[in-house]
Amino acid sequence: MPTRTALITGGTSGIGKATALLLRSRGYRVMVTGLGDPDAAGLPADVIAVRADARSLADIDRAVEQAREHLGSLDLLHLNAGVSHPGPIESTDEAAFDALFDVNVKGSFFTLQKALPLLNEGASVVFTVGAGEGLGSALTAAKGALLPLMRSLAIELAPRRIRVNAVSPGVIDTPAYTKLGIPPEAIASWSEGVPLGRIGTPSDVAEAVAFLSSDAATYITGDNLLISGGMGVHPQAA
Repeated sequence: MPTRTALITGGTSGIGKATALLLRSRGYRVMVTGLGDPDAAGLPADVIAVRADARSLADIDRAVEQAREHLGSLDLLHLNAGVSHPGPIESTDEAAFDALFDVNVKGSFFTLQKALPLLNEGASVVFTVGAGEGLGSALTAAKGALLPLMRSLAIELAPRRIRVNAVSPGVIDTPAYTKLGIPPEAIASWSEGVPLGRIGTPSDVAEAVAFLSSDAATYITGDNLLISGGMGVHPQAA
């Protein structure tokens, strides 16, 4: 059986990095993109890491070309790159609004568009969506836009047997919270609202992505898998 391949955007930390490590352990050849220094990501040497800004079509072109060069074709495209600019409407400026849609929506759309020629028949595309409720209307809108996009693409790409799904993480302990300046003790306290009694880990989400890209999920497309420890379905993830 040929070695499977995966391209993961936003793959140098958090959920993307955990997914890269899991897939590598299962025999995939993996390439990741991210804004940070690839050499500082702490990834194994055989995971190809490319610095790329999801907002830049030139960077996307360059990353896809490197995927073509190093991987040849793709069995999984994990559209995981995203940014969060939480805040009420009164404090959301144009730069924050544009960044939310440029990275979360435009970046995902054009990465898939440009990587489409590399996707094998039967390949899997997985969006990382998450929820923005309670974190601001602009963030909620940017996250929510991905679900109808995903479902439309699932129908559009079905004749090619390319499956398109999403994972929606609940409260997951990732570096994103640290970047937002949230104290570790505050993050730990969130477990009190989770029925399973703990904060999720990036590996919890990685396992879901691996499942959706596996042969066990060949009849699943256009679906959104909520990974929330039982917190329930957010309105935008229904």
